[in-house]
Amino acid sequence: MQDIFISPLSTGLISWAEAFPNAKITVNVKPAKSQKDETILFWLHMNEDRQQWLSNTISLIQKDYKNSKVVVLANVPIQAEALHALSLGAVGYCHAYSAPEVLREIKTVISHGGLWLGNELLRRLIEVSTKLVGNQPKQVESLLSQLTKRQKDVAIEAAKGLSNKEIARILKISDRTVKAHLAATFETLKVKDRLQLALMLNSNYRR
Repeated sequence: MQDIFISPLSTGLISWAEAFPNAKITVNVKPAKSQKDETILFWLHMNEDRQQWLSNTISLIQKDYKNSKVVVLANVPIQAEALHALSLGAVGYCHAYSAPEVLREIKTVISHGGLWLGNELLRRLIEVSTKLVGNQPKQVESLLSQLTKRQKDVAIEAAKGLSNKEIARILKISDRTVKAHLAATFETLKVKDRLQLALMLNSNYRR
């Protein structure tokens, strides 16, 4: 999956280059001359003055690059803007100055069909969604029984909307270990991201 950063900063940020050394950086999306099978991950760098630009750019990408996905990079992340970006068709929303390892993790989640949202928005969505949808305790226990003890511990904390660092601190393990347990949990339970995991385990989340 090729990475293309669309930004008024023609040279981009150092963190972008560190995350994806082979990424392309350009000011605007160039209309595709022909449809390609290659999937492209567009990272759209915006600020509060570029709302119309965001809408037009995502529309152009959807029209000309059928197999592509969009992540919005915000200088100042705002929940309402994140929801708006998702409604336009973006599959991710994060801080423009996110660390390289975070950007790579975002790409991994999205390449597996998941969504990426900031922790605060994720927690709010989990809170609202789990009030609307409820699994029976037996169903939740059946799901958790498929996991190892440590995977179960991590899954329960992730279903609350906690970040990897928060989970690592609570369980006294490393961030890397949290990521490994989450990846294994997603594969075992056939879920794409943390929100879907939370919805599956929402009875446990409400305890």
